[in-house]
Amino acid sequence: MSARWKLTLSYAAVVVVTGVGLLVAVALYLLRYVPDVQIHTESGLFVPNRSDLIRAFIPAAVVAMIVLLALGLAGGWIIAGRMLAPLDRIGRAAQLAARGSLSHRVSLTGPRDEFRDLADVFDSMLEQLEAHIAEQQRFAANASHELRTPLAISQAMLDVARTDPDRDVDALIGRLHEVNARAIELTEALLMLSRADRRAFTKSPVDLSLLAEESAETLLPLAERRGVTIDVGGSAAVVFGSSALLQQLITNLVHNAIVHNDPEGGSVIVRSHVRPEAVALVVENTGSVLPPDRVGVLAEPFQRGAERTRGDDHVGVGLGLAIVQRIALAHDGSLVLTAREGGGLNVTVWLPHPPYRPGC
Repeated sequence: MSARWKLTLSYAAVVVVTGVGLLVAVALYLLRYVPDVQIHTESGLFVPNRSDLIRAFIPAAVVAMIVLLALGLAGGWIIAGRMLAPLDRIGRAAQLAARGSLSHRVSLTGPRDEFRDLADVFDSMLEQLEAHIAEQQRFAANASHELRTPLAISQAMLDVARTDPDRDVDALIGRLHEVNARAIELTEALLMLSRADRRAFTKSPVDLSLLAEESAETLLPLAERRGVTIDVGGSAAVVFGSSALLQQLITNLVHNAIVHNDPEGGSVIVRSHVRPEAVALVVENTGSVLPPDRVGVLAEPFQRGAERTRGDDHVGVGLGLAIVQRIALAHDGSLVLTAREGGGLNVTVWLPHPPYRPGC
């Protein structure tokens, strides 16, 4: 039985039960004052007794109940249809979404009630699903392109070397090693993205200031080769999350800040702060001036702040900030990118306070 029929029968049942109760109450209240004996008057007029009234009342009551039942069914069917119309629209939108059409919206109008709230939540879910799937499709296309490039390069080098009698084996091995390392780096980055998206990690208290110092120490040789200075400071900033993923987040930020810096040498500033609303990690670097539209897409997969040049093995695969953003989202945080005046980038990662404070 459909929900509309259930509501219709429920409405009709309420009407009938209410009518029966009203008729019974009237009958009991009135008939108790009428004696069940023959009543004679001086003028000889007929005066009905209780039995006469009951015999006359029952057929009328039955007709009244039939009318109430019909009105209850008809009214219940109409009212139930109007009440369930928003659910029917949401159901049709769900069927379209199940067939792959995520652009359809319920767009329910009218006063704010439970159905309107449900429709708005459903529309918001469809919008997020559509954006997520579009992002995944774009990411898959970019990943396929990026993975195909090193494989195609390797195949081309092998084809040339096979037909070249004067081939330099050492040079070929060196180029293949470089291309293979590039493919491995990209694959590891994709795996890191997948791990962050699935939130497949355990959480524990982590101090961002200690992770920042460790990342800066690890990347110090790279910074020295490029003439970039690293300044790490700030207060202890404890969050609740994965130490490995948060370490990767900070390492990616510091690495990007080093490789996308001034070619003649610049600076990288790393600070951790505890604010009333959240915990903040700020990584700031000097560099070239970035237009606002360029800053807005840096966190998208395979977007690079600078073009990769030959011989530069530290520019990356364009997934550094994308991984940072996914890790921040996996920890219920956010990533904010801002272009610095005079050149460079300011990156702020906001993470929520831990549910409890260590030592409390």
